Amino acid sequence: MSSTTTSPPSPSAGDHPRVLLRGFLSRETCKELEFVHRSCAAAGYRPSVLSTSLPHLAATGCAHLLLPFVPVRERLRDAVESFFDCHFDLFIEFTGLISWCKGASIGWHSDDNKPYLRQRAFTAVCYLNNHGEEYNGGILQFQDGDPSSIVPVAGDVVIYTADNRNVHCVNEVTEGERLTLTLWFTRDRAYDEDPKLLNFLSQTSLSCEPTEQNSYIPVPASDNMYWFSYDQSGFDIRCARVHVRGFSFHSSSGECNISVLPAEDDPIELLGKELRLGWGDDVFEKIFSNSLHALQVVQFYYWKKHELATRREQSVVGSGAVCCPIIHHSKGTELPLPCNHALAQTIFGSYNTEEIFQWNDFALAVAMWEKYSEELKKQLLTFLPYWLSNETIYAVDTSELQIPEFCPI
Repeated sequence: MSSTTTSPPSPSAGDHPRVLLRGFLSRETCKELEFVHRSCAAAGYRPSVLSTSLPHLAATGCAHLLLPFVPVRERLRDAVESFFDCHFDLFIEFTGLISWCKGASIGWHSDDNKPYLRQRAFTAVCYLNNHGEEYNGGILQFQDGDPSSIVPVAGDVVIYTADNRNVHCVNEVTEGERLTLTLWFTRDRAYDEDPKLLNFLSQTSLSCEPTEQNSYIPVPASDNMYWFSYDQSGFDIRCARVHVRGFSFHSSSGECNISVLPAEDDPIELLGKELRLGWGDDVFEKIFSNSLHALQVVQFYYWKKHELATRREQSVVGSGAVCCPIIHHSKGTELPLPCNHALAQTIFGSYNTEEIFQWNDFALAVAMWEKYSEELKKQLLTFLPYWLSNETIYAVDTSELQIPEFCPI
């Protein structure tokens, strides 16, 4: 999942130890983490910021999506220990995908500048998309020392001390969405994020049954966690993500017009129920368990779009085109959801929704997403007993694996 890099250079002389590692993450790793974030993110800790933490993934039925993080976390910890010549145990305090949208910024600060953040020792920021191509603004600037500013390039990582030797700011994002994977490291075992996460996973993921199907289907958090507020307005993040990609949510019945709901019903609650996806006048026949389920498939489709097109071409040559089940001209079934679509496009940026869209490709994406999720779920159930035994999340050597009998996969 990660690219191979040379050992980082030794810390430079001076009072502001930090290093920029070019090409630390492969493009494919960046794209996979981007898929996770665009599928699962909730409103973040600052205005115009979205975040996807590991506990959030676990709590929303997406614990299997922790797997792409595991080798990256290990490599980052190794890089921090090597660069700072750590002769002590180092623990990961926080792992999260964070996106800064239009209007987001933060002034001069150190990452341990609050009493409840004093445990932080080191920071690693991994850039997942490119400045100038997918967003503008959002430049990381340091008050002193070199490098003095970082222009984000997908795959690059900047590592620095979290104290006042590296006071920094991020200027305002003016367009698009700036995506990063951010980790904070601590020397204090009490702040290690793994034990609490493992405790939660042991209570949920290990309760598997042989007959349990589709255990990888996401379960949305409370609706307020997906509300993005901006200048007296706002939108539901799930609706917005789908809309800017050209899709819409439709009634699962495919028949009734539900534009008028009982006064006591909140339309947003429909996002937690079964629904369909539409594109233009067509509605895909498959019923999704909820909006998060549908959103994950949409984001997977765009992550794998080129691969899907190649597979379609090969399929046409080999055995003819596959018929995709859709409902044509199914007007009157779109869910009446409150979403400021114009604001969503301003915040997330606009995509070319006039490009050629293939329902056959999308149908294949559904099957590929299910296989991808199923495989990650199997890996999680295989690795979890080893993680619990060692009280840490790590990349298990697959050559030494023994499938636990108590948890069939």
